[in-house]
Amino acid sequence: MTTDTSMPAGTPAGTPAGLTTDHSRASADGAHSHGLRPSTVPESSRAERRTSFDPADFPVPTGREEEWRFSPLDRLNPLFDATNEKLAAGGVLVTVVNPPEVTVEIVGREDRRLGTVGRPGDRTAATAWSSFAEATVVTVPPQAVASAATSIRIEGVTSDASAAHLLIHARELSEAVVVLDHVGAATLAETVEIRVEDGAHLTVVSIQDWDTGSVHASAHRTVVGRDATLKHVVVTLGGDVVRITPDAEFSGEGGNIESLGLYFADANQHQEHRLFIDHNVPQCRSRVTYKGALQGESARTVWVGDVLIQAHAEGTDTYELNRNLVLTDGARADSVPNLEIETGEIEGAGHASATGRFDDEQLFYLMARGIHEVDARRLVVRGFFAELVQQIGVPEVEERLLAGIERELETSMKLIEAAS
Repeated sequence: MTTDTSMPAGTPAGTPAGLTTDHSRASADGAHSHGLRPSTVPESSRAERRTSFDPADFPVPTGREEEWRFSPLDRLNPLFDATNEKLAAGGVLVTVVNPPEVTVEIVGREDRRLGTVGRPGDRTAATAWSSFAEATVVTVPPQAVASAATSIRIEGVTSDASAAHLLIHARELSEAVVVLDHVGAATLAETVEIRVEDGAHLTVVSIQDWDTGSVHASAHRTVVGRDATLKHVVVTLGGDVVRITPDAEFSGEGGNIESLGLYFADANQHQEHRLFIDHNVPQCRSRVTYKGALQGESARTVWVGDVLIQAHAEGTDTYELNRNLVLTDGARADSVPNLEIETGEIEGAGHASATGRFDDEQLFYLMARGIHEVDARRLVVRGFFAELVQQIGVPEVEERLLAGIERELETSMKLIEAAS
């Protein structure tokens, strides 16, 4: 197991980068307890990363680039080819079940609403944009309150490389929940645009429960308006390679983003989550909490959390947290939080990252009280995820996740028995 934790520029020399790293929050007066100081934007800053709708502006990755250094490029290679005609051939079937308050449209790529939420930030995102033929547009009208969740099922129907595009638009003062459910077998480059207008409250849940052999690269681009709230939830369980890159920014003061993630990697699975929250507007808030578990030979997870507080974004309040639980030998988790601060006039900013093995002392404590080892292990893992699952706030999704965790635990018990 390897833990890779990057600290922001300004971290005092000699700060330990051990198995567990916690970084304290910056205080409201701009005095940063762990040595952070407002800084100019370095060349490696996310603010200077290239964005473009043209795949030609992004060379095919070599693995030396920061955004690709952890990724299995050989397995993602089919999604780098923007000239592949099969990408637009409909390798997935999209089925939508929506309440009456929410409208759903299938539109061509010439629809002017598409491509208005940010720009692609890497090769697969640009390829996804240039390759889709039709898009699914979900609109929550102004002041509408959805009576039920909108369910969008994205089912892989072929292993050929394909592209998909979705736009979720919550109009002003509306409230809704949208669940994206990725199932079947696919090799998919996907774009999800999310626009949350002033005063709206939107929850978007993206579940990656692909069959074995699937490869999925998805770019989520979000804009959150004045006094609007987005709860963005990512759940990754299946597929051989899953790479999700959520980017978010604000368009008005008082915006709030809550980003939650849960992932569970088995042998030979690669699950990568790269987030970027751009605090480009004053008086906005963000919270990021991602938790993952790994088991089996060559199980690999990557979490990268980038937060930028721009010079004019006074009053920002942000914090990001990543926790990883390694259940067996042969698994590896990389956790890299990055925080860039260009102004000291903030409410608070910080991050924490920790990766560790199964707690044998906790297991011993439970077994000493008469709990069988199998049940004790289940209790520890359930406890690790329980608080996060409860925060999702969508009962049917929470129940499904608990069932998925149970399935993973069954696999874990088999691995332990085989090793003993």
